[in-house]
Amino acid sequence: MKNFWLSLPAKLREASDGLGLLALRIWLAQEFLHAGLMKLKHGSMAPEWFVNLNFPFPVRLLSEDQNWVAAGLGETVFGALLLIGLQTRLASLSLLFITWVAVYTVHFDLGFAGWDQIDTEMGQGFKLPLMMACMLLATLTQGGGRWSADTVVCHLFRRFRLQAV
Repeated sequence: MKNFWLSLPAKLREASDGLGLLALRIWLAQEFLHAGLMKLKHGSMAPEWFVNLNFPFPVRLLSEDQNWVAAGLGETVFGALLLIGLQTRLASLSLLFITWVAVYTVHFDLGFAGWDQIDTEMGQGFKLPLMMACMLLATLTQGGGRWSADTVVCHLFRRFRLQAV
């Protein structure tokens, strides 16, 4: 009975390993998928509010319409990859870049927007994008975790590699 109580924390830790990363991935993915699909649903023409933005280098080399479509495709594709946990680090890095561009061009001038509100009359401040960037940093540094397609692919690769030897 004593061994049961000593091993219980280890068993609980093993059973819950990766659940935090899974939760982060699901939360981030639904945010980015929603934003990306809304852009794609709008079409390939950037809305008026988007046209007059001052984009940072290198995205300023693209037209406003190309930036609109690239942002929509990036948020959708990398959001989907993040959701299933495939190429998690690449998806996280790409979404961090998209988030940086969004903060640089839209959110930063609106301010932090306070701890008790995210929206101002003009739009969102940079509080929510900053929180998302912190979550993306976790998935960038830790990967997709135990409950990801990356883990499945890694196990399949190891099994195939061991059988080939």
